[in-house]
Amino acid sequence: MAVYTDVSDEELVTFVSGYDIGEVLALKGIAEGVENSNYLLHTRTGHYILTLYEKRVDPGDLPFFLGLMRHLAARGLSCPQPVANRDGETLGQLAGRPAAIISFLDGMWVRRPQRAHCAALGTTLAEFHLAGADFAIRRPNALSVESWRPLLELSLDQADTIGEGLGEELVREVEYMEANWPGELPSGVIHADLFPDNVFFIGEKLSGLIDFYFACNDALAYDVAICLNAWCFEPDMAFNVTKARALLNGYRSVRGFTQAEFDSLPLLARGAALRFLLTRLHDWLRVPEGALVTPKDPREYLKKLRFHQSVETAADYGLTA
Repeated sequence: MAVYTDVSDEELVTFVSGYDIGEVLALKGIAEGVENSNYLLHTRTGHYILTLYEKRVDPGDLPFFLGLMRHLAARGLSCPQPVANRDGETLGQLAGRPAAIISFLDGMWVRRPQRAHCAALGTTLAEFHLAGADFAIRRPNALSVESWRPLLELSLDQADTIGEGLGEELVREVEYMEANWPGELPSGVIHADLFPDNVFFIGEKLSGLIDFYFACNDALAYDVAICLNAWCFEPDMAFNVTKARALLNGYRSVRGFTQAEFDSLPLLARGAALRFLLTRLHDWLRVPEGALVTPKDPREYLKKLRFHQSVETAADYGLTA
């Protein structure tokens, strides 16, 4: 989440008047994240999230994102819901951007996930994958391996400002991934951005998932690999195999891994680290002037990438065959 687009009081009041949610009491920008402009909206009927979809989001993808949230909730998964206006529409226009009002989800994200949080995440991620199996709309992963070379080329001339020799190292890594990326793995709808700040807890109980704006169709185990990167490293970048084992066992208590997924997990985790390194590098070098956004340091994922380069089998992550 972030704020790139300002909303005037007049525009806000006019927009909200089209909904049966009461008059506006307060609006506060949310600085976390990088993709869209997000506000905490307080009206007479409660709290909501107001999202303005920025230029990086294809408006043609919005029915997928909004429809997926409704689909998952209908199958018992806890996630926010788009609010329909008086015309029955969940998408409108505000400040020159496509915009939606989303229901508020109770809970807090955990800054230092523990074993129990990782286990709950694994279970819920598998439930998410099963719940999305019959979602009719498809969306290819625009940030899969085919996109990594063009993405790197946008930042290659400045990559060495982050670390000496980084550009050459990333070129080699992209080449390796293009030559070795696994195919024919079980696929379906994945979240693709399930970082701790997109998972809410009340105590140790997972209360819901948020922020589905990278969701797409891809290998299910790739989603697991993204979570290993996001949840199982300590602040000093040491990999915590206890947390990883809890996450993986929580997942397979609901949906088992195939042999191909087991064999591919180290490469998927390595690729996931590269994907977030490349997008963070791009964003780190291009923060829009005046935007209320906190860019994330790409060097975190460089360290994670180098760890995964040393991994030989999924057993190194705590997953037994």
